[in-house]
Formats: sequence, C-alpha cells, structure tokens
Amino acid sequence: MPKVGVEKKEAVGNGVKRLAFTGLSVLFQIIFIVFIVLKLSRYFVWIVLLSDIISLLFSLLIYSASSNSTIKIPWIILILTFPILGLTLFVTIGLGIYTSGKRKVFLDVDERLLPLLKTESTALDNFTKTDKLKSGISRFIEKVCGYPVYENTDVIYFDDAYPAIEAQKEELKKAEEFIFMEYHAIEDKETWQGIEEILAERVREGVEVRVFYDDVGSIGFIDTYFVKKLEDLGIQCTVFNKASPGVNFLLNNRDHRKITVIDGKVGFVGGYNLANEYVNIDSPYGHWKDTGICIKGEAVKSLSITFLQMWDAVNQTKEAEKAAQKYIKEFSAKAKKDSFVQPYADTPADNIRTGEDVYIGIAETALDYAWFISPYLILTDEMIHAFGMAAKRGVDVRVITPGIPDKKSVYQITRSYYNSLVRNGVRIFEYTPGFSHCKMAVSDDKIAVCGTINLDYRSFYHNFENACLYYGNKAVLDTKEDFDNTLAKCVEVSDKYLKNDKIISLGQMILKLFAPLM
Repeated sequence: MPKVGVEKKEAVGNGVKRLAFTGLSVLFQIIFIVFIVLKLSRYFVWIVLLSDIISLLFSLLIYSASSNSTIKIPWIILILTFPILGLTLFVTIGLGIYTSGKRKVFLDVDERLLPLLKTESTALDNFTKTDKLKSGISRFIEKVCGYPVYENTDVIYFDDAYPAIEAQKEELKKAEEFIFMEYHAIEDKETWQGIEEILAERVREGVEVRVFYDDVGSIGFIDTYFVKKLEDLGIQCTVFNKASPGVNFLLNNRDHRKITVIDGKVGFVGGYNLANEYVNIDSPYGHWKDTGICIKGEAVKSLSITFLQMWDAVNQTKEAEKAAQKYIKEFSAKAKKDSFVQPYADTPADNIRTGEDVYIGIAETALDYAWFISPYLILTDEMIHAFGMAAKRGVDVRVITPGIPDKKSVYQITRSYYNSLVRNGVRIFEYTPGFSHCKMAVSDDKIAVCGTINLDYRSFYHNFENACLYYGNKAVLDTKEDFDNTLAKCVEVSDKYLKNDKIISLGQMILKLFAPLM
C-alpha cells in the first residue's frame, strides 16, 4: 500500500496567511467606511445625526429580537457608543446566518430531511413509563427538535480520545457501503494520516467516502491542497465556512460537529477532532483530556441524517432524499429494556437552543447530582439560574473546567463566571494536569450527554453542534466513573471564588460584557 503523503508545511502556512488576509480584508473595509465618513467632514453634523438615527433604529431592532438579552446588550452598547464601527461589525458578523438567504437554505434542508427520522416506535412512551421526570428532556428533543429516541442501540464510552480513535479506525476497516466523516478540525499529521490510509483502502474496495470539515476550524492545520489530495484518492470532500477575502456572512457560524458514520450501523461522536493534540502526540497545554462514544444500532439513523443535512445545505443538492434508502438502515433486533439513546444536533438557523435547553433540563430534573464538564464557561442568565436553583434544592451541582487554558482571554472570562455560580451553591473544579476539552454532563447515575456542545454562547447560539443523550445503560455508569477519576485530578476553587467577591478588573468586565459576541 503506498504511503499517504504528508501535507507540506508551506501549505499549512498558507492556510494561516489566508485567515490573516481575510481578517485584514474585513478590517480594511471597516477602515474604508470610517475614512469615507471623515472625508465628508463638512457634512459632519448631518452625518452624526444620520448615524445616531440609524444606530437608534438598529438598537431598537436588536432589542425587539427574540434572542437572549445577554447577547443584545453588547451589540446595543457597541452600536450606540461607536455607531460606524458597531453597525459595520453587526452587519458583517452579527447577522451571520440570518443574511443572504443562508438561514432559509438550512431550514429547508431540515424540513426535507428530518421527517425521514419519523417512526412508529414506542421508545418515547417506554422512556416515559420508565422515568417520567427525565424523559421530559427526551420528549423535548424528539417533539420540538425532530430527533427521535431509540431503544435498539448499544453505547460504548471512551474516557480518552486515543482509544476512541483507535476503535474508530477498526470500525472504518470494516466499512462495506459508505463512510461519512464531519469534523470541525482536521490536521494532516499522524492522527489523520492513519485514518486517511484506511479511507483510501476502502475507496479502492468500492466504499463511498465523504469527508466534511470546517475551514475556520482547520485553517491552521490544512489548506485547499488537502481537498485536492482527498479527491485524488477518490474521497469526496466538502468545506464549510470557507474563509476568503471579503465579507463572509457565515464566518461567525462554524461547523463544530464531530461525527463518523459507518454503513449506517456504527457511529462515533464526542469532543475530539482529528488532530495530534487531541491524542497528546502534541501537548501544548499539558495533558489534553477528551472523551467520546460509539453507538451501534438504530440510533445511528440520526447521525446519518445530521451529516446529510450539512452536506446538502453546503453543496445545495437534494440527493439525500433519493438516497435515504441507502443511508438510513432499519434494525429488527429486540430492544434493550429501560435503555434509551438519542443523538441530536443543534443549528443556529432556527430559534431553538437545543444544546442549552438539554443542559438546563439535566440540571432541573436532577434529584441527587448533576455534573458538567466544559473547556469554556460563558453562561446565559437562564443557565446560571438553573444551576443555582438545582444547588439550592440540595442537588450536588459541579462544573469542571481546565486548569491550563488554550485561550487566555477566554479563560479569564470563564473564571469571571465562577462567583455567580459558587455563591448559589455550585461547586467549581479545575483540571490540574492540563486542558480539559470534554463537553459532557451526567446526572443521578441514570442519564448522560456527550458531544461537541460547550457551556458557552458560541455553542448555544452561533455554531452547528451535535451530541448524544443516553439513559439507563452501562455507558452512563462509565461516564460517572470517568467524572470521578477526573475529579480526583482536579482542585476545587469554589471557596476561593466565593470569598473573592470584590469587583472584577476592568479588563474582565469588558471581556465578560462582549463574551456573548465572541
């Protein structure tokens, strides 16, 4: 078997340059607008009056929108304080997916594909009979978001990215019909190359292989050379959110999903991307902690549809319905008693905050404990209230964050939220060995969530995300055990931030104010 080529360093360098050039292009556009206004200084009074009127109208428009108030306030302050800069940023970044008909494209795809998941299954009714309280979360995901709950599915939990990727590679080798892979970041080094070699071999055996990645997420790792290389191997490749000079209205909306589907029978989801740092080949932030799950059985249908939704929306095709019979597999095995699995996705195109609402639901339905782990902690008022109310009810609410940050400014924002939580009884722990990138929750030894959804505004409001809820199976207990093991490597900082109730620094205040826009 020929050895897969390594992407040249200059190609990766070109990716970074391309991102920098894109950023400079947007900056120059802003400077150009300001320059034009200044050149018209003789009309200064009228320009100021006009900008004030426009700023006020936009502020009223933002205020009347149905989005979270914590997101509205920073935009209103920015626009009223710096009208030209604020309006330019809002139009180029703030509107995001709501411009240029992009929102309608994604909603139309969902409208066409989600009905393919509708089933006559009694899984939701059985879940309700098993646990009326916690099944409410599942009912919301199925009835409102369109992703069914399944019984006929096994779940395997991985407490580290390395065994997850090794298991993934073994399953990829068995593929007979098709492979779907969608990742926020791919790095063309050892971790990916081992996978790519398997994909190339499966293509030679007649397996259809599709790879989908986010350009902004991968831009520091790969360049457009990567697409050509995969296509030369017979692998279909599509790029989301391509960073290019000029105004890109989707630049603030990223595909943060991590999905692998094999023959519609086996699926992988989790927090890890396909890059060396996730398996600790490279360790720039101490030990990188990540997790994932493998699901086998009926629930893989939802992962197949989630992948096809994004593929169709970006490529503007309608082939998925015609090919649904090929990609959506039926299963006849006997359901597992009192065990339920529910993969789901979140999109910024609708007004449903699926990821946030599921986490809030876990806190609100917890009776004994509700533990969460996230690399970033930039919470909405609703989530702070839900966590606090659960703690006040006597629920053991804990949140694990990294001990070593990957982004120092975001780390400062994360810590600025500690006091709001600990003063209401929530306990905060920091993972001392390094950077914890997991995005998970577990509650009452019954229910757990593992996926890509961080406890922050970007995941809740801006990104395309996915996760999987599982109940009543061994994977839940494995998740709890991993939390216990992780907590043993953490230091609790609750008392420190409870006592430190002084006014936060000006820098932290500014960062916290504009955090929802990051």
